[in-house]
Amino acid sequence: MEKNTIQMVRQDLKSKRDALLLAHEQLKKDNDDWNKCVIILSLFTGLFESCKIKMGWDNDVVALVPVLLSSVIASVSALIKFKKFPEQMEVILQSQSLLTHTLCNARNTEDLTPMLLKEYNDSLEKLETSIYPDIRKKFLKQSHTNLISIMKQESKFYEMINMVNRGEVVDTDDSLSSKSIEIESPVVEV
Repeated sequence: MEKNTIQMVRQDLKSKRDALLLAHEQLKKDNDDWNKCVIILSLFTGLFESCKIKMGWDNDVVALVPVLLSSVIASVSALIKFKKFPEQMEVILQSQSLLTHTLCNARNTEDLTPMLLKEYNDSLEKLETSIYPDIRKKFLKQSHTNLISIMKQESKFYEMINMVNRGEVVDTDDSLSSKSIEIESPVVEV
């Protein structure tokens, strides 16, 4: 879909930047989970070695357990290296930075200029080459859902502010606060 207004470009940049942030968050979580696995296996290997020494365990099977655990640790570490988590996160951060810069420029102008349109297209190119299409689709869908939810929430909030400013009693629901409360605005007499 062609974006031909500044507002459409701003909304598109926000959603795509948020999608990249969600992708980065998922990559970081996956990386952290794999690294925790290596740490736990390493600690367990050390614990087993300590128990083996203290308990005086000395047979062929017990001697093989640390070797097997070390092999598993090496395999998991190699898999982490193969998945290239840090490199992928760096590419996503670079793309996100370009999208944020372009969004900032779009927010600081009222018109969709040819220069801004070029920046926008460059940002899209960087986004499209930073993550695979199926992954981009997944996180764009999530980003769109999040942005719509945020906009609905903001709309409710500002309407309630207007009601309070008009002196109306407002009964907030749980979507705006953790507890339902009544807000009565003070009537200012002039």
